Amino acid sequence: MQITAAVVRERSGPFNIERIDLCDSRADEVLVEVVASGMCATDLHGRDAYYPTQFPKVFGHEGAGIVRAIGKGVTTLKSGDHVVMSYPFCGECPNCRTHRQSYCVDAFPLKMNGTRADGSTLHSKDGKPVYSAFFQQSSFGNFTIANERYAVKVRNDAPLEHLCALACGGQTGAGAVLNVMKPAPGDSFAVFGVGAVGLSGLMAAKIAGCDPIIAVDVHEHRLALAREFGATHTINHSGRSDVVAEIRKLTGLGVRFSLETSALAPVFREAVDVLMPAGTCVLLGSARAGTEATFETPFLQNGRTVRGVIQGDSVPQEFIPRLADYVVAGKFPVERMITFYDLADINRAADESSKGKTVKPVIRMPH
Repeated sequence: MQITAAVVRERSGPFNIERIDLCDSRADEVLVEVVASGMCATDLHGRDAYYPTQFPKVFGHEGAGIVRAIGKGVTTLKSGDHVVMSYPFCGECPNCRTHRQSYCVDAFPLKMNGTRADGSTLHSKDGKPVYSAFFQQSSFGNFTIANERYAVKVRNDAPLEHLCALACGGQTGAGAVLNVMKPAPGDSFAVFGVGAVGLSGLMAAKIAGCDPIIAVDVHEHRLALAREFGATHTINHSGRSDVVAEIRKLTGLGVRFSLETSALAPVFREAVDVLMPAGTCVLLGSARAGTEATFETPFLQNGRTVRGVIQGDSVPQEFIPRLADYVVAGKFPVERMITFYDLADINRAADESSKGKTVKPVIRMPH
């Protein structure tokens, strides 16, 4: 079938709105009419070939939509179901077999290669391949194909144009808090960088009852949003070298938990240095290969933990519906950080996101 999609034809090139062909779904796949897709930094890193990337390519990995057809082997979904398309995993490696699929050893090629696992492409134009299957979905189009295991059924009364933000950034930030940190009410929490991922972590900290909740960023409009979402204190990092001292002044011993989303090594060091004894820092920021950070060994020896987390340590089929319930209950007001764009305006969305003007761009698809 022919679809409308945003195609990037060269490294760092523009998103071009084109009519291209979408293949038929296989036995274990579903055809999804995409209602909306979030855009995050990983889409732009892919466009700019931070990772090995083949062009032309369709990006997008935070898609939400409605199942319109199912393969003959699909048993958990039916036509008309609302779904959020989440991250891919092989299902067979040691981590997948122990329910740690966010650390699937084959995750990188499944996310980045632009093909299904067997090397086939989802999209084509004039008989030539258009690389897609980005995160096994390529959701910057009005229809796509998703494997049954990556399409998460969600409640029909929750708006898909809001739930798409849960697919990657939402579950990454919230999962780092609720699945990994698991704070108790009254535990102190600081988040460095309150973009979509950091704000998702902050909302989760609010749900968990953390106090105080400290947000650090360089954009005042994001800090204002953080206060709306439950931050008890905010710090504008611009031009300041005393952020660690300020947080220790606010908390006394330091924080029990810190979340680092900026991927900047000096900021990561600050997120570690604010920990109290036996505190935990979780790194979510995605830096380029070769980025290094240093820490004081005696400081870490005092029971402090530093660890990285991918996709919020979540099992999407369980965690995304839980987040959807929080959205409907008003406890996870993700819609307040969203700016909507039509697919035709996707390049403006990318530009405004890169400049920090937009916290969470969501692309609405034409139908």
